[in-house]
Amino acid sequence: MRTVYKNGTVYTGNGFVTDFAVESGKFCFVGETDKATADEVVDLDGKFVCAGFNDSHMHVLNLGNVLTMANLGAHTTSLKEMLDCLRTYIKETGVTPGTWVQGRGFNHDYFADERRFPTRWDLDAVSTEHPICITRACGHICVVNSKALEVLGITKDTPQVAGGSFALDENGEPNGQFFENAVAVVYAGIPEPDEAQLCAMLRASCKRLNRYGITSCQSDDYETFPGVPYKTVQKLLRTPGLMTVRVNEQAQFTNVEALSEYIESGDAYFEDDMFRAGPLKIISDGSLGARTACLSRPYADDENARGIPLYTNAELNGLISLANEKGLSVAVHAIGDGALDNVLDAYEKALHEHPRDDHRHGIVHCQIVRRDQIERMKKLKLRVNLQSIFLDYDTHIVRERVGDELASTSYPAKTLLNARIPFSNGSDAPVEEPNVMRGMECAVTRRSIGSTDAPYRPEEALTVREAIDSFTKSGAVASFEEGKKGEIANGQLADFVVLSEDPFKADANTLHRIEAEATYLGGECVYKRTRLQKIKR
Repeated sequence: MRTVYKNGTVYTGNGFVTDFAVESGKFCFVGETDKATADEVVDLDGKFVCAGFNDSHMHVLNLGNVLTMANLGAHTTSLKEMLDCLRTYIKETGVTPGTWVQGRGFNHDYFADERRFPTRWDLDAVSTEHPICITRACGHICVVNSKALEVLGITKDTPQVAGGSFALDENGEPNGQFFENAVAVVYAGIPEPDEAQLCAMLRASCKRLNRYGITSCQSDDYETFPGVPYKTVQKLLRTPGLMTVRVNEQAQFTNVEALSEYIESGDAYFEDDMFRAGPLKIISDGSLGARTACLSRPYADDENARGIPLYTNAELNGLISLANEKGLSVAVHAIGDGALDNVLDAYEKALHEHPRDDHRHGIVHCQIVRRDQIERMKKLKLRVNLQSIFLDYDTHIVRERVGDELASTSYPAKTLLNARIPFSNGSDAPVEEPNVMRGMECAVTRRSIGSTDAPYRPEEALTVREAIDSFTKSGAVASFEEGKKGEIANGQLADFVVLSEDPFKADANTLHRIEAEATYLGGECVYKRTRLQKIKR
């Protein structure tokens, strides 16, 4: 059946039209209605339409997992409020004593009463019957209570973890705080979900993404649950009918042996319209908010901290070299400029050993960056996966964290564009809510959502068109899928979103108020806020 959509404000990715047609899951016509026959006509009534949004870096399974937890992100204005949220969650869910209680999304920088990380004793005040684990918004720090330490068997004599640590109090006892790789020690002690629970998480995650107009994502999922084999996760992501978001999997493997097995299995090269085995994903350092992002110098607000590199140079070189040799792309999380130095060295070494013209290797986040590093990225033909939404919070801390010099060259966007370093945009959900329009507003205004503060590095602001492109066709290029999706064009997959307002005409400071009216995947409606009017059948 051919469906014609008419009378819209349709941004194709290359210009504007009023009408388009869909047949067999693809766009079959873009232009004027009178040139297209139709079995059904839908009147867009002037509404804005663009290609479905593509979140270029997130964690689709972990987003679904977090949706089952206490939502600490909505209760993080004070330590007291956060603890009360946990108490309410336990009461309302009726969690059986002895069962783990989890929450995610707190940010101690927002605490108005005590601006510090919580400790085991804070959580003991919530419950000593339940083991409790709460995770900071960034995902790089978690805190547990005394019951959890008991269940995990962690004491002052427990060895520390390479690439991470757990904090000790003045008496040498664990205070409940776990950083970077040590977080995995906690997660390994929490019971793993079964397949039915994993499916429920994926459905919930897709529902949330579709609500924001997202039809594709580039997602890191294989390490979400340490005890769940990657093959189980991959099988579910490839299950017909389960997903309503196309996935390009950023496959995280933490050692050469596991990566070799993945490559030899053939799973690293699978592709269909709904699932594609994408790049190797590596996390090379921590987060800025937690002061675990690896800098080339001490933190400006803590001279004893320089962040935590999560791999040795030899480990980083081994992973990147193997992936490059075997024809895989690589996407490396690097937030601090110190981590970026190490990553650029590893890419340079790998490409010298096995040159490739169109590798599409990249940097995920690329927040704290120097001008010389941008020149190196250009020379190496790297690309970047930005998260403009990070500006909503980071504009308040970046100067005090890294100092004026580094802050003056960081969070680039227009500089990358001018240097012809390709980039795409995303949310890093569940670190941030995957609300594309909030990310676009930050990209365009360079300040917190709805803020009237002076913009941070306004010379890096994107135009609305550049921002939309970064969430649509640029993401398709990142996953080698240009010409297949990302634009409203003949022959491409009919993924599109209908918005409540034209972002090209909206005040930049109100872009976050624009909502998805309807989201279509392969021409099928997967989310609708309002019903579009069918005027002919």
